[in-house]
Amino acid sequence: MLGSLRPDFQYHRIQDIKIEDLTSQGIKGLLLDLDNTITPWNDRTVTPEVINWFKKVKEAGLRACIVSNNTLPDRVSAVADILDIMYVYNAAKPSKKAFQMSLDTLGLKSSEVVVIGDQIFTDVFGANRLKIKTVLVSPIDQREFAGTKILRLMERLVGRKVRYTRDYLEK
Repeated sequence: MLGSLRPDFQYHRIQDIKIEDLTSQGIKGLLLDLDNTITPWNDRTVTPEVINWFKKVKEAGLRACIVSNNTLPDRVSAVADILDIMYVYNAAKPSKKAFQMSLDTLGLKSSEVVVIGDQIFTDVFGANRLKIKTVLVSPIDQREFAGTKILRLMERLVGRKVRYTRDYLEK
């Protein structure tokens, strides 16, 4: 069980992930969490650094899709439109169906994608169930959905020290 909670890679922020590292491993697509991975929780603001990272993703020929548990399509599509990428909302991660729907959206196999997210029990666990490579990033902000705060406590129980991106940037 604990093995299914371990990410393949860890970074502080998505923009720290080198695109060439992904493409050299045969990665053709990215499935990305939205809240506290691409943007702060419940926020439509996308930083210039994140926008530039997604430009590099496109230049490398990678496909990208937001996979969000957010139930509001307008919230998810607003960010997807800024980044000019596809999206799946109301995904119900960690369900296999959520990730399979996202793979179908990209038209790729599980061996050709990586899931990037900030949560072990939704992003990492869900992706590992389908044998998809995973990248765990630090949450952007401490503001989160109430249910996520409970999951953060559980993450600490399995040994993850939850550090927020702001903490890293201030040091």
